[in-house]
Amino acid sequence: MAKLYFSYSAMNAGKSTLLLQASYNYQERGMRTMLFTAAHYAENGVGRITSRLGVSSEAELYRESDMLFERIAAAHAENVLSCVFVDEAQFLTKDQVWQLARVADRLNIPVMCYGLRTDFQGKLFPGSCELLAIADTLREIRTICHCGAKATMVVRHDPQGKALIEGDQVAIEKSAYVSLCRKHWEEETGRISPDGAPTL
Repeated sequence: MAKLYFSYSAMNAGKSTLLLQASYNYQERGMRTMLFTAAHYAENGVGRITSRLGVSSEAELYRESDMLFERIAAAHAENVLSCVFVDEAQFLTKDQVWQLARVADRLNIPVMCYGLRTDFQGKLFPGSCELLAIADTLREIRTICHCGAKATMVVRHDPQGKALIEGDQVAIEKSAYVSLCRKHWEEETGRISPDGAPTL
């Protein structure tokens, strides 16, 4: 029986690199994969998954209104799919997560989702929330804070380098984000002072 997988982390943990490597492993064995990425990052309407190591691959774009089960089922009917990969899975809607679960359950195609767990305010993304609730297999991909501890949080900086605590959940400029451990995230966002005194 195929499964729905969710691999999550903070920013810059190598999620896209792992996705591309896993897809390559299938393709190297003559199997067909289908890759998706969020339309937020499309350049000139073209989907591409790119790792910080310089490896990249074309990908299908998905938007909030897309019916992913139907798209995958149509592609599978045309030419058998061995696995579906979804990058930036935090941007999936809750319904799209269930559609991907049906791809695993009804079409018997494994679906591997990669994305952030929480936003810059420490809140779950809707897609990540639903994946954490219903995915068959969860995997944390680790990255580190500047202090060497495991980074589990993401802070968004303004152009002057100040941590933002308000704003839209989605901002496309990746360079504005830094992964931090919980302790330093609280300090950067002003929730707690460096001496440990709560400020909020």
